[in-house]
Amino acid sequence: MNNENAAAAQRINIAYIGGGSRGWGWRLMPALADEALCAMVKMYDTDKDCALANEVIGNNIHDNGKNRGDIVYLACDTPEEALRDADFVLLSFETGDLEDSVSELHLPESYGIMQTSGENSGVAGIIRALKMMPACSEYAKLIRSLCPGAWVINLCTPMAECMSVMLKAFPEMKLLGADNSTFACRELIATMLCETKGVSGIRRRDIKTNLLGISGFSWFDSIYAGGESLMGMFREYAEKYGDSGYEFRINEFKTNPDADAHKVKFDLFLRYGLIPAVNDRTAAEFCPPWYTGSPKIMSFWKFSPMTAGYKKKIMSDKAARAKKYMLGEPLQRSVTPTEVPQIIRALCGGGNFIASVNLPNAGQVRGIPEGAVVCTNALVSAEGVRPVTAGELPRDVLGLSLRHVYNREAVVRAYLERDLDIAFNAFLNDPVNICSLADSGELYKQMIAAVRKNLLYYAEE
Repeated sequence: MNNENAAAAQRINIAYIGGGSRGWGWRLMPALADEALCAMVKMYDTDKDCALANEVIGNNIHDNGKNRGDIVYLACDTPEEALRDADFVLLSFETGDLEDSVSELHLPESYGIMQTSGENSGVAGIIRALKMMPACSEYAKLIRSLCPGAWVINLCTPMAECMSVMLKAFPEMKLLGADNSTFACRELIATMLCETKGVSGIRRRDIKTNLLGISGFSWFDSIYAGGESLMGMFREYAEKYGDSGYEFRINEFKTNPDADAHKVKFDLFLRYGLIPAVNDRTAAEFCPPWYTGSPKIMSFWKFSPMTAGYKKKIMSDKAARAKKYMLGEPLQRSVTPTEVPQIIRALCGGGNFIASVNLPNAGQVRGIPEGAVVCTNALVSAEGVRPVTAGELPRDVLGLSLRHVYNREAVVRAYLERDLDIAFNAFLNDPVNICSLADSGELYKQMIAAVRKNLLYYAEE
């Protein structure tokens, strides 16, 4: 390791629940190595073999000696072992299995409901929340017992429901939700600025924004670079490319759900005057089925939904790559790395950092009920996490957002009262649900039955 300050620093303990991840976990490890931190990362995963593989991969990064950080990894047998005396807790796990995606994403299609992600919204998002909330609550109780002073950084989705139940179980928890969803939009704006000015080298971090909205459905109402407002530039692109789209790779969206042509983004901007800060398929799912009514409509808007088949392919590809990484092949650094290492460094006293985060609303977004999980910028420092007052959403956007806020409240209440009928009311009210009352009831029963093994908490005692 090259950085003497990191080497001399007191080693911090990081508990990583979901530490066998081959998605976010593989973005985390190289990013941690780039920070001047000295840490032991204790990883727990229900799939111990995946955690052991990441232990080897992470320590390979450490042992190559070309890092700023001194980060070592240890796979643990139990969550208690990972959490005990932790200074930071990273939560990035899922309940259920890949087969759940088949029912959550594709059962609704037989009723004419098209979804694009099913993580923070959609009828699939509600089922996902019902599965995730009991586990999140149990981890919150363990944190209260084993490391009550730790900073807890959540990446589990649906973000709002997961954070809400954790705070119900442990109200004094120092909890924030990390947010990587705005990176792609800021990269887009940086690319536009380079193109407009005929220069290169403008990066995402050079784009300054005012960020506001609810978790998963956030917006920029101002963007700057070098003190210059870029909203006029964005309008020019939206008007020029609103019909055709603006693609980095032509038709990539047909095979890659993470790619799009920004047509939804342009349309919502021209409609409301704010820039959706998330990718097109995510923004589309928070709206009524304007953009998601059928595969043909989604193709017109030049984005593709996430599918169970695509998830299976990615998992298979990553399983093969894991073996190569364990044998010493360098882990590829992500083009969209996480900001979590910078957040940890700032909380440890390594300077101030502005991050996009999810926190309960305490007035940073006017018009959203207090306590609802919102997404804004925040100043992160040794003194803690201080959200930046972001202002108020336009009433039209507020109307779209409040529907989700109240649905989320209902889903959390369903968990607290062990009453799946309460969650059904949110299921009925989700914007993508175009079914009749009878069909909605039948679909809900089918989706609940498909994941019943993960819903034992709600069983009658």
